[in-house]
Amino acid sequence: MEKLIAAIVFVLAAPFVGGLLAGVDRVLTAKMQNRVGPPILQPFYDVLKLLSKESMRVNRTQNFYVFCFMVLIILTGAIFFAGFDLLLFLFALTLASVFLIIAGFSVPSPYSHVGTEREMLQVLAYEPMLIIAIIGMYQVAQTFSVGEIALSPKVPMILYLPGIFVGFLFVLTIKLRKSPFDLSTSHHAHQELVKGITTEFSGPTLAMIEVAHWYENVFLLGFVYLFFGWNPIVGAVAVALVYLFEIFLDNAEARVKWQLTVFSSWLVAIVLGFGNVAVLYVLKLLKVI
Repeated sequence: MEKLIAAIVFVLAAPFVGGLLAGVDRVLTAKMQNRVGPPILQPFYDVLKLLSKESMRVNRTQNFYVFCFMVLIILTGAIFFAGFDLLLFLFALTLASVFLIIAGFSVPSPYSHVGTEREMLQVLAYEPMLIIAIIGMYQVAQTFSVGEIALSPKVPMILYLPGIFVGFLFVLTIKLRKSPFDLSTSHHAHQELVKGITTEFSGPTLAMIEVAHWYENVFLLGFVYLFFGWNPIVGAVAVALVYLFEIFLDNAEARVKWQLTVFSSWLVAIVLGFGNVAVLYVLKLLKVI
């Protein structure tokens, strides 16, 4: 029953939390660029405006794929906050990405196809590090259960997984669609007309994609919390600092090419991710932990 309640709370509360996070992002971005900027509730106004527009579509299937993407993103977050298996969480997240990719390829626009190809490259870039992060958490906690990892006061993950944490922050920039890795689409104003994978989506369909990203941002920051779950206050502060860092990075860096995105992500996964896992394995053999 507790898991069901946690899942329901996430489904109902996450879009409001995610929308506020998007509003904070815009306000802080404006301050960093010395602009007045929009109000903190502007993301909600934008989504309401999209929902009020006529539903335009290129073919019959594109909206269905986007709907599946949003449902699977919500399911992914519900799995996470209900405390289920991290492997199931990763599977649902990957399947959601597949539906968004199919939606991008389902329309004839060359801009959409280029954005979709870059979306595939981003998945290829961040997936190895996510898998390594889950393996590392299993090594420490001896369980894949999100609930047991988050509520274990005796297992400060960050002390055992510093390399994996840094590696996760690296790919988190990709997942949050921030510079320098915002390859497939971007929230910046100069790209609103030709917007990569979402070029051919408008009105309610584009609103679904935006709300799905709000859900996604919430459970991605929840994953950051797992590294500090032994202390809720420290965990909350760490999540806030990570999000502020991602906003700063988004405004401080220019976009890189896809080749550098994939190469650097895999390099980080191999050096920091596998390196951290190897150290843990040696420490266990020596019975240090």
